[in-house]
Amino acid sequence: MISKDKLKNLSINEIIEKYPYTEGFFEDQKLAVDDKDKSLKEIFSELTIEEMEDVVFDLDQFAGSLTSHIRNMQEFLGENDSIVGTLSIVAGKDKDGEWENYEKLDIKSGEIISIVGPTGSGKSRLLADIEWTAQGDTPTERQILINDEVPDKKWRFTGGKKLVAQLSQNMNFVMDLSVMEFLNLHAESRLIDNQEDVVERIFKEANQLAGEQFGRETQITSLSGGQSRALMIADTAILSSSPIILIDEIENAGINREKALELLVGEEKIVLMATHDPILALMGDKRIIINNGGIKDIIETTGEEKELMKELKVLDKVMTDLRDDLRYGNNLSRISDELAEIKTA
Repeated sequence: MISKDKLKNLSINEIIEKYPYTEGFFEDQKLAVDDKDKSLKEIFSELTIEEMEDVVFDLDQFAGSLTSHIRNMQEFLGENDSIVGTLSIVAGKDKDGEWENYEKLDIKSGEIISIVGPTGSGKSRLLADIEWTAQGDTPTERQILINDEVPDKKWRFTGGKKLVAQLSQNMNFVMDLSVMEFLNLHAESRLIDNQEDVVERIFKEANQLAGEQFGRETQITSLSGGQSRALMIADTAILSSSPIILIDEIENAGINREKALELLVGEEKIVLMATHDPILALMGDKRIIINNGGIKDIIETTGEEKELMKELKVLDKVMTDLRDDLRYGNNLSRISDELAEIKTA
């Protein structure tokens, strides 16, 4: 959700690039701008008294008016349909009818939340509650709020407005298309203006995520499991209108997990990640602990745990190298050396 305080620190070029319809707004306001790489705050600080009289507004008023203009245009264009600044989960009950051990969890745009718990503990039920914006009408009796309000019914009943994009463990394509044909088809359906640039970016990001590179003309039905997952993560991050992304056990995907999360969060998505991987669990800003159908605890990842994650990544690299060497028939002496270094450290 755009705020006037955030706008104040953006350059004119950054604002126009993100919200092209603001160019006319700046012209109408007759704001003297010699350098569009300067932020609004910098521009207003350099205005003379005469120039300030022409603009009429001070910085706060100008930013407020610009914010209103952007929100009105987003509403007109339907862009607000996918804006979620905060997702809130209000406590419900576990399988025994006992209230969950918290009152309300607020998840901000750009946050990563890991969901951990034994098989059958209720992770899928939590995700279903979020997807259908439960209002006390599911077995858990949880309530889901969007931006601190009861969400519009469109999230439930309009097929084209999906709150959650799900990336499951197994992704099987059925269309006989090349990678670029598939991406262009999706971009066309989203009415993207700079389609060629966006599609090229998705292709490049997907290949950075994938363990094994693939080409533009590769048929999507011939992609491996890891390549399919990499393509869909990049596509979902960049093209999907869904503001909330659910990833189920990304550790089994054969992709660069850290880069995948960075890409999704960089696109201002809320990422909910069900995982059994301790490294991924610690990558989250918080982790939700689920047992017996209810949320038993919400733990914020500490600095000490982040340091532990660095050590786990070293061990994880050894395991990754071992898998690759075994897969390609390489000598395993390199792995022995790596293990020796870890023992010494």
